[in-house]
Amino acid sequence: MKVSVIIPAFNEEKTIGEVVETARNNPFVDEVIVVNDASTDRTPIIAKKKGAKVINFNQNKGKGWAYYEGVKASEGDIIIFLDADLIGLEPNHITELIRPIIEGEAVTTCGIFEKGRFLTDFSHKITPFLSGQRALTREVWENFSYDPNVRYGFEIVLTEYFWSNKIKVRYVILEGVTQLMKEEKVGKEKGRKWRFKMYKDIAKSVIKIAVRKIKGDED
Repeated sequence: MKVSVIIPAFNEEKTIGEVVETARNNPFVDEVIVVNDASTDRTPIIAKKKGAKVINFNQNKGKGWAYYEGVKASEGDIIIFLDADLIGLEPNHITELIRPIIEGEAVTTCGIFEKGRFLTDFSHKITPFLSGQRALTREVWENFSYDPNVRYGFEIVLTEYFWSNKIKVRYVILEGVTQLMKEEKVGKEKGRKWRFKMYKDIAKSVIKIAVRKIKGDED
């Protein structure tokens, strides 16, 4: 059973190297694919140097397209999604993320931060379904259809698919893991604009799902 790790990345030179290295140091992982979403820094160079296969976009397309192209290029029977800005990630966290799938207890998992930093821990407690740390079987992925243009709304669309199809998600604690806040990456002003854009993408996905459900009920 092969395991592929897909990491979408946009200007993550501060953290991408450690995330790739950690993933490659996990004994279950067969390949690590970084989808470089038109970064302007050294993200793709560092990722490749650390041993990842790198897919380069010429323009920024967002997480939806990054996952789509990343999975298409992968060979794993189990697919892991990791954010590129993680801090404190260890190989054992990846093992815990895929253990329920390997042991046949679940077909998908979702990683939740705990004992990392207050803000990221808190966000995962109130909105665990927005976590970017995921694992699922290829069969589940191949039955999942979505618009790759969802960008930051990807996790919402994926979660709605699980709910609609009664697919149980196993939540896994990732103790000591956190991630860089957007304000830490690009400064407070740019970070707030970036965060607003993220929430806007999420809201768009929620509205589209709601409209589709209303139309479905009317039919």
